[in-house]
Amino acid sequence: MTMDSDTGFLSQYGRLSAEPSPVARMMAAFAADFRDDVDINLGVGYVNENTIPRALFEEALHEVLANPRKYRVALNYGGPAGSENLIESIRRFHLDHGIGGLTDDVLARKRIIVGPNGATSLLEGIAHVLKPGIVITADPIYYIYCNFLERLGYQVQAVAEDEQGLDTDRLEAALRDMGDRRRHIRFFYVVTVNNPTCTVLSNERRRRLVEIAARLSRESGVAIPVFFDKAYEHLLHDPEVESPRSALLYDEEGLAYEIGTLSKILAPALRIGYMIGPPGPLMKAMVQKTSDAGFSAPLVNQEIAGYLLDRYVAEQIRKVNAGYREKSAATRQWIDSDLGPWLAGCRGGSAGFYYYPTFQSIETHEASAFFRFLSRTTGDPAVDGAAGARNPRVAYIPGQICVHRQGELVDVGRRQLRLSYGFEDLPRIRQAIHLIKEAAEYAASMR
Repeated sequence: MTMDSDTGFLSQYGRLSAEPSPVARMMAAFAADFRDDVDINLGVGYVNENTIPRALFEEALHEVLANPRKYRVALNYGGPAGSENLIESIRRFHLDHGIGGLTDDVLARKRIIVGPNGATSLLEGIAHVLKPGIVITADPIYYIYCNFLERLGYQVQAVAEDEQGLDTDRLEAALRDMGDRRRHIRFFYVVTVNNPTCTVLSNERRRRLVEIAARLSRESGVAIPVFFDKAYEHLLHDPEVESPRSALLYDEEGLAYEIGTLSKILAPALRIGYMIGPPGPLMKAMVQKTSDAGFSAPLVNQEIAGYLLDRYVAEQIRKVNAGYREKSAATRQWIDSDLGPWLAGCRGGSAGFYYYPTFQSIETHEASAFFRFLSRTTGDPAVDGAAGARNPRVAYIPGQICVHRQGELVDVGRRQLRLSYGFEDLPRIRQAIHLIKEAAEYAASMR
């Protein structure tokens, strides 16, 4: 037995992590020989480069370093709860711009903390500081976090969504079916603009989720928190969609927490994520977890983020959403014109930067003819191109990865895919949708 093959010295999490997840494997294989200006990546959740305000970052960095009285030791370590400047900026951001309808009175009863490495690090921290058990979430799932939870020993109970987000009627039925297993529920996790579908969680569903968690907490005698991941909520660019209301407004028993990020509106490289929720043992444990992970997020990044929030965030959000609205409308037009006859439905387009089409009969998983066409791995030179000069490829996230393997959407997931219109520019997206149409035609011809 060599160390290369021996996993006995690893934890359960380590053993499961030694095998790459499907999406990690797929994207790594694609990225290994990705050709700029040839291949088209509709798979990654990167923001569009044109939305990142580089000049404002230069200004912010200069001002932070030039003002050590306000931005103390900005290039040193920071405290584990986060920069006080940034925390105050986050509070003002919510109040001054009416985020979620939050008031000064509500926020005065809550605590704001900053994660060590973006919102994902806060999600990781939650999984570490709570006891393993059952996590309730929406199906399709945020596969990255849900796969992580399962590697860590949690069980994921995925409840199918509808056009308003996680279906709380289905949830109530699932809870009844669980019987005594309900006592093993540890927390609820919901992405308010779902990844992968970009379905916007309605305000009524937010309220009901908090109420259901409160009822279960009373039944079990143990707090069951609800974590609302707002990663894409500032990218709500459809004026017809109702303005989101904060779940904190419905929370009378201190169970609701909101996780926000500046990645989508400023820049992912800032690695700024924050959590708002009731003070208490959970928040204290999260601060200690941040300390264990390296004291805090880079302090200079936190101060830059606070500077930008104080001065430019409203105009920045307006510009970002105007750009994504334009891309969303164009992409949907191409989806309808090129793929419409093949589709049973398509979600997304009102917020974030994903569409989630469902084909009537074309399968999209890694072993499908559709996938092999777009990855140029059919073995047919007429499709794939000559050796060393493959035809353009299109990367996407297959729906099979996005639905829970024990949920009710397994079969339909084989005919779904997530397409990102965030990173690539419109001409490349147009080309990609046309190639997807050709892939559907190829897959149909192979049946």
